[in-house]
Amino acid sequence: MNSKIPEEVKITLETLVKAGYEAYLVGGCVRDLLRENPPAGGPKDWDIATNAKPEKIQKVFPNSFYENEYGTIGVKTGSDDPTLAVIEITPYRLEEKYSDKRHPDAVRFTNKLEDDLKRRDFTINAIALDLAKADSPVDLFGGQDDLKNKVIRTVGTPEERFDEDALRLLRAIRFAAELDFTIEDKTRSAIQKKKGLLELISKERIREEVVKIIESDRAMKGFELMHELEILKYIMPEVEEGWKVGQNKHHIYTVWEHNMRAMDYAVKNKWSLEVRIAALLHDVGKPRSKRGEGSDSTFYGHEIIGARMVVQMLSRLKFPKSFTEKVAKLVRYHLFYYNVDEVTESSVRRLLRRVGPEDMDDLIKVRMCDRIGSGVPKAEPYKLRHFRFMVEKLQRDPISVKMLKVNGEDVMKICTISPSLRVGAILGILLEDVLDDPKLNTRKYLEDRTKKLCGFSDSELKKLADSATQKKVGLEEEAVGAIKQKYWVK
Repeated sequence: MNSKIPEEVKITLETLVKAGYEAYLVGGCVRDLLRENPPAGGPKDWDIATNAKPEKIQKVFPNSFYENEYGTIGVKTGSDDPTLAVIEITPYRLEEKYSDKRHPDAVRFTNKLEDDLKRRDFTINAIALDLAKADSPVDLFGGQDDLKNKVIRTVGTPEERFDEDALRLLRAIRFAAELDFTIEDKTRSAIQKKKGLLELISKERIREEVVKIIESDRAMKGFELMHELEILKYIMPEVEEGWKVGQNKHHIYTVWEHNMRAMDYAVKNKWSLEVRIAALLHDVGKPRSKRGEGSDSTFYGHEIIGARMVVQMLSRLKFPKSFTEKVAKLVRYHLFYYNVDEVTESSVRRLLRRVGPEDMDDLIKVRMCDRIGSGVPKAEPYKLRHFRFMVEKLQRDPISVKMLKVNGEDVMKICTISPSLRVGAILGILLEDVLDDPKLNTRKYLEDRTKKLCGFSDSELKKLADSATQKKVGLEEEAVGAIKQKYWVK
């Protein structure tokens, strides 16, 4: 056991003991050390509990900081490993009632390790380890048996633990997903009974737990548990709208099952959080767009509806704006149509322009998730590989105003106008010309074209610019409905 504990941690524990205090490893690091299948690379967070009070800890460790109300001292070790650069030491403590279901009303320090362990959430997180007695962990609540049996169980009465901190409702599911454990019956019943307490938890804290679930290797299990235990409605109710919603003749799964399997494929490939969430939500708009029942039902426009829903959902959970915008974009354009003999280069350039070259690979990954989630055996058929080739080839072509051979100053000089919407409209029209034919991106052509556009009225320019922006993207918009009907696709 000792061989798995980093030297920085051992030195910190030994320093406390030499100073005359008790010192135990506690929490997740002990759980991970004792697991049958420990995480690769070992525990990431090392927490120490002691009978020393905060001011005593800081005397023992002058190179430390204390910036919280719970007595936790951050000890700087000087390690090059960021997970070991700071080791947290917390005095044994008792916590008063949780009036807001989130934070203890008061914290009292105690001299008993037992007091500290009995306030913890789950038995597997309530085991302490003395470095000198590493083969005999302090386990007062059966945590080792629960680790062996792969069970999530609260310390003491489940209702009391969830009343103290309602986020534990979600943490139970997160641990079950991360560790591939089951949740014990009384704990399950308490989760269902106390689920409404989640409304009292900040969206930021909920987001952090949801992200950990999605980043785990069993994200699908986490979402299935959230649905079973009736708490997903407090987190992502839109995802549940797909429950038992049948699709058409080209799908063997319901919308819910399809979305779960799509996310699971992203998880198995260890793709980014953005791709995992986009895979989960790529068809979230289907229930609201469904028309008809049975094998001939349709879902026209679900990608547009879904993108709007994504913005609402991720904004509600306080995801960063840039993250939200990217996921919404992946959902909006995941349905791009591409057949080698039908899609023009100009339509691919327009897709590149709207999605951005930097996000095209992720868009293709979402499309692959969509395919596997539909039950097809191959994630990337020839036509999708050919599309990758086209994307890489066309990235060299101008796809943004910045890549034009003329700029706003040139337009203002040629038309003798000041900065205005006219400048942007003209540049937009020039770009659409170049998207159709990159060879037109010459200074002579663009200057000549600009001279002609100078004479257009504002309304004529707007009409022309609007017409240009409506040109198809990967054969979307006006052509996509006809193509869907032709090939009987979703």
